[in-house]
Amino acid sequence: MAGTTVEFDPSGLNVWSDEEPFEVTGERIAEYAAATNDPIEAHLKGVVAPPIFGIVPVFEAIMMPVLEVVPMDIFGRVVHGEQDFHFHRPIRPGDKLSSRAKAIGYEGKDNGSTITILIECRAQDGELVNEQYLTAFFRGVNAGPKVGDGAPSHRFDPALAGQSPLAVVPAHVDLDQTFRYAPASGDPVPLHLDEQVAKDAGLPGIIAHGLCTMAMSSWAVLGEVADSDVARLRRFAVRFSKMVFPGDDLQTRIWRTSSEGGETTYAFETARGTDLVLTDGLAVIAD
Repeated sequence: MAGTTVEFDPSGLNVWSDEEPFEVTGERIAEYAAATNDPIEAHLKGVVAPPIFGIVPVFEAIMMPVLEVVPMDIFGRVVHGEQDFHFHRPIRPGDKLSSRAKAIGYEGKDNGSTITILIECRAQDGELVNEQYLTAFFRGVNAGPKVGDGAPSHRFDPALAGQSPLAVVPAHVDLDQTFRYAPASGDPVPLHLDEQVAKDAGLPGIIAHGLCTMAMSSWAVLGEVADSDVARLRRFAVRFSKMVFPGDDLQTRIWRTSSEGGETTYAFETARGTDLVLTDGLAVIAD
């Protein structure tokens, strides 16, 4: 296996972080919706949160489990690999939430290594609001054979690419998108905000937040197959395949794949021209 050999610490797996509290306001929901160009009225008015807003209450809980396993000196190589939301109910204004996270496994691959984080978000009464699997990828690092568990699969069937999609939804990444998304999401990473920092990292300029692109794909899917009703969304997962830049024009292509037990499953991908920026998209919608 290629890459610099780095030892991850298996003793840090399955250790829950401290719980992080978060109180939801309609203003914060509306700010997030506006920052992702969400056209759904209930989101823009702060009546109910868009699905990817689910990352906001858990953001502070994510980092500590990674630090329990991965050496600090390789953090400059990390990128967001995949994100998989499992929804039990929508987030609404007035919710007092508590989130915790733990690393559940890691694995060396041909071009780097992954670590998977499981996140729980609960209401004040203990009700489970959502679960999330975040997979981070460390470029050029060899952590060795698989240890622990990975995230559930959400692979795209290649045969779908030869079929006409059910819908194609456009989106545009505004030139100021990252400067609006950063405060709305609570993600201040300078690669999204500082041209020089981005160029020093070998990028042509600032890049869009992956979760902002994911949020754009989510309102595309909700609008086309769920009557814009976030309460019907049960699962939403993607793989971040290529970087997105301010000014990009995107298209989310959606295919219906199956229906069972009162739920319909859709596959999707988001493209910039011929480049796929989100792949392995999966959405499960209650009928």
